[in-house]
Amino acid sequence: MTRLLLLAVLVLNSITAESFAVETTVRRDIEYATVDDHRLLLDLYLPDREGPHPVIVWVHGGAWRAGSKKSMPLDELVNIGYAIASIDYRLSPVAPFPAQVHDIKAAIRFLRAHTDEYGLNTKNIAIAGSSAGGHLAALVGVTNGNEYHEGKVGQHLDQSSDVAAIIDMYGPTNFLTILNQSTPHGLGVRIPALQLLLRKQPTDDPVLAKLASPVYHIDAADPPLLVIHGVQDPQVPISQSLELHGVYKNKGRSVHLHMIYDGVHGGPSFTDPARIKLMDKFLSPILFTTEQ
Repeated sequence: MTRLLLLAVLVLNSITAESFAVETTVRRDIEYATVDDHRLLLDLYLPDREGPHPVIVWVHGGAWRAGSKKSMPLDELVNIGYAIASIDYRLSPVAPFPAQVHDIKAAIRFLRAHTDEYGLNTKNIAIAGSSAGGHLAALVGVTNGNEYHEGKVGQHLDQSSDVAAIIDMYGPTNFLTILNQSTPHGLGVRIPALQLLLRKQPTDDPVLAKLASPVYHIDAADPPLLVIHGVQDPQVPISQSLELHGVYKNKGRSVHLHMIYDGVHGGPSFTDPARIKLMDKFLSPILFTTEQ
């Protein structure tokens, strides 16, 4: 069944995202790199239909210190026809920034090196994530070709780690402003998380804080960006997404900020049928290309 026909069936029969399901193949625990005997793994979700499939790299949250590739909430995008690579990366207790970014870029290079093996279309790859994963997705997306952020992880340094689209769900974007914007609850989460990620507080090393903050790396070549944030978020203030949106607009880049007015920090509203439709509308013209 073609992608257009599948979408037509969804509309004509009023089938909701909750009730509609397509068989998928999940290739689990694929090793994409090794660093100091630490195996870096990904799970690859493939639609059970003819490829090649456009690719979304999913980056989990967890305050950079926790979480797992097992938390992949975009099953309905797989149903539509996207392949999703949900990746693990070195968490902050194991290695400080920029290890997380180096790992994610290594995963992207791995996917391009194994395009034919997994039936992928990797000409244009998207990256998406939530919370700390949203921060990492945005940072990876706005540092295409940046030597500091690229790193040398993995065996496929000849491949590009560039991404062509970014979905950032309620991720921090500016480590030099987030603490002043935070609620007491947010500070209780963010201060220890940043200490572990940076091995210091942002004000102790503003240069490092800027290297880790997406807003300081945006330029006129950056890929289209979709930002989704809950207005009532008690952990990552929506001001963080407003900053990212503002800098993107000032640089003349394509950006859309979608606010969930009763949204908090995560939850089912971020991946409900309306938000899945929003993501597909954003990604489809970028990723469903005929070129490899």
